[in-house]
Amino acid sequence: MVKSMTSFGRASNDEGNKYLFSVEMKSVNSRYLDVNVRIPKSYIALEEEIRKLINSKLSRGKVDVFINQKNYSQGDGVCKLNVKLAESYYNALKEIEETLNVKNDITVTQIAKFPEVISIVEEEESIEEIWSLIKPLIISSLEMMESMRIIEGEKLKEDILNKLNEIEDIVVEIEKISDLVPKAYKKKLENRIKELLEGIDIDEGRMAQEIAIISDKSAVDEEITRLRSHLNQMRLTLKDGEQIGRKLDFIIQEMNREANTIASKSSDMDMTNYVINIKNLIEKIREQVQNIE
Repeated sequence: MVKSMTSFGRASNDEGNKYLFSVEMKSVNSRYLDVNVRIPKSYIALEEEIRKLINSKLSRGKVDVFINQKNYSQGDGVCKLNVKLAESYYNALKEIEETLNVKNDITVTQIAKFPEVISIVEEEESIEEIWSLIKPLIISSLEMMESMRIIEGEKLKEDILNKLNEIEDIVVEIEKISDLVPKAYKKKLENRIKELLEGIDIDEGRMAQEIAIISDKSAVDEEITRLRSHLNQMRLTLKDGEQIGRKLDFIIQEMNREANTIASKSSDMDMTNYVINIKNLIEKIREQVQNIE
């Protein structure tokens, strides 16, 4: 099925957990897959795993990933006593007492207040535990994005198919006049040459041959055939399904090439107008194709 590159996904874990994570992902069109991850610095080691997971699900698009975290842990830190440092403080105080001959009022509470004697050490977070919480949220966000891509892609497909039908209708009209254009061009050349060469003896056979060669160059039968082939190729590609954006873009270029060739050969105003309408539809399809994965 056809998928758009424009999508959004969001997921978060339940309130009341030790860690509350929320993941938001959005994507827009891009020629290649470009993933930008914004995650708290303490979890930067998970960035590569996040990229791998996204790469396994998406093939094109500029994807922005936002991971936010709230910590609901309740005093998970533990006290750590530095006995050697406390002893050093005690000895220093005793030395002051003896040297300055002052009253010694040293207490445990006083020593404990000195810097680094007692410190709070936070429990080290397990990166594996964090990944086990974030991974399901990324998968859920990707599933939401996938759903949106499919819905939007089907809309793009329907619109493109309608425009392909419009182009084919115009091609039918071009084909109706395609045989008349070279003949009219040939007649116009003959009359013009006779005006220019009036009173001059010329080889009628040679002149007819040259006129026939020139007028034949205005025939667009081959271009019409190739344009129809490209229309069919695009329909088949749209039917094929996933990851077709680049192929569709190539077909659009070829369709535009054939339309330009028909325009360059045409000296008929009606045919020129028909080609202008085709090029306008091709450009609209090209804009739609830019957003297909």
